[in-house]
Amino acid sequence: MDDSQIISLFLERSEQAITELSNKYGALCGRVAQNILHNQRDAEECVNEAYLAVWNTVPPRMPDPLSSYVCRIVRNLAVKQYHANTAAKRNSQYDVALDEVEACFPSARSVEQEADARQAAQALNRFLATLDRDSRVLFVRRYWYAASTEELAELLHISRHAVVIRLSRIRKKLKQYLYKEGVFL
Repeated sequence: MDDSQIISLFLERSEQAITELSNKYGALCGRVAQNILHNQRDAEECVNEAYLAVWNTVPPRMPDPLSSYVCRIVRNLAVKQYHANTAAKRNSQYDVALDEVEACFPSARSVEQEADARQAAQALNRFLATLDRDSRVLFVRRYWYAASTEELAELLHISRHAVVIRLSRIRKKLKQYLYKEGVFL
């Protein structure tokens, strides 16, 4: 079933919409949550909460593409759960991924900093458009979907060391790009 048909089911308020959403994107959503949480029960809970959130937001929203919409909800819920689970401790894999990229962005705490964060997000999108496909996939899967360097190496058929080096070079380019764009750290 394609996305427009699933959205139509949501618009009709048919419970079949959740089933179809789960059939089509359940594995992807579960992988995103699991990459962040490393806890099957918490990951399943985040995915189920995401389905409810989609149910509650469609309508009025008409997400296009649906996969990005539901993955963003899952990711946000997983990050929230991650912070709740690790308030006093560190989860090495996700913290490492966040630590790698956090130096590239300003922290958003005030209204001015929130505007800076929006500017940084727009600059990040423009930066990603300058990268070749493999580098873009590497960056997004590592820093958005929290994929491990081992998973990325397998995906791109390169060594784990090559992944680490490429990510380092991409982060360096990102810092330079943000500086040129006037997004100061």
